[in-house]
Amino acid sequence: MMGKIIAFHSYKGGTGKTLLSINLAATYAKNGNDVCLLDLDFRAPSLQARFKTKGNGYWLNDYLNGVCEIKNALIDLSHLHSGTGKFLVGLANPSTEAIREMSAKDRKWEMKALGRLLALRNSLLNDMHLNYLILDTSPGLQYSSINAIVAADVALVVTSLDTSDIIGTQRMVHELYDLFEKKTMIVVNKVLSDMLSSPAGNNNFSDYFHNTYDLPVLDSITCSCDVLRVGGTCVFTEEKQEHPFTNSLKRIAGKIEKL
Repeated sequence: MMGKIIAFHSYKGGTGKTLLSINLAATYAKNGNDVCLLDLDFRAPSLQARFKTKGNGYWLNDYLNGVCEIKNALIDLSHLHSGTGKFLVGLANPSTEAIREMSAKDRKWEMKALGRLLALRNSLLNDMHLNYLILDTSPGLQYSSINAIVAADVALVVTSLDTSDIIGTQRMVHELYDLFEKKTMIVVNKVLSDMLSSPAGNNNFSDYFHNTYDLPVLDSITCSCDVLRVGGTCVFTEEKQEHPFTNSLKRIAGKIEKL
């Protein structure tokens, strides 16, 4: 199977984008795929806290700055997870100084960073034979997010049911994603359970978003108090393997494989 780059993006923060990217990566690794998850949200890095690791001395910031090769910025967490596949993560530097520095980068630097991101297809997918490279991006129209979209094969845009979020997502997809001719799918997150309780629940949502906003929905995920209660302290799909949220991620993983 050819390796695939998946970018998670959103119009607004708080949609659950990072939670989904982590759990999708874990789902693929559990199924025997070799996966790498990269934190490209340089304005609000979170993977370092989620995985409770200090890294190995290099950050993704260093790779994009040309200080190191990508292999130096990756941490192998396979031994901490139950999957049979390799599970690698690349962390963004969470220090205030690093966040300030990355926020001040100009367009010339971003163009060089795009070249470094595009090179990951060869270094990670072709040379290291990884099956999936998952990019967790900053919300909104930051240069780093646009670079990730350009580098990706598939872009998953996560939205809530908040009207301003949906309208912003619609505008972003049709004004940005269509420009890059990217395969783009919407994941509607935090949906009330009674909205999806009927057998046709997901299909109804897909039809609604397509007919009303001209947006292609990959899947919808029910809001879960169990997921909220955990608060990102663990990889939920590993701890709760029979939970509806876990089943949703399995379903999404299968659908992406067919795209």
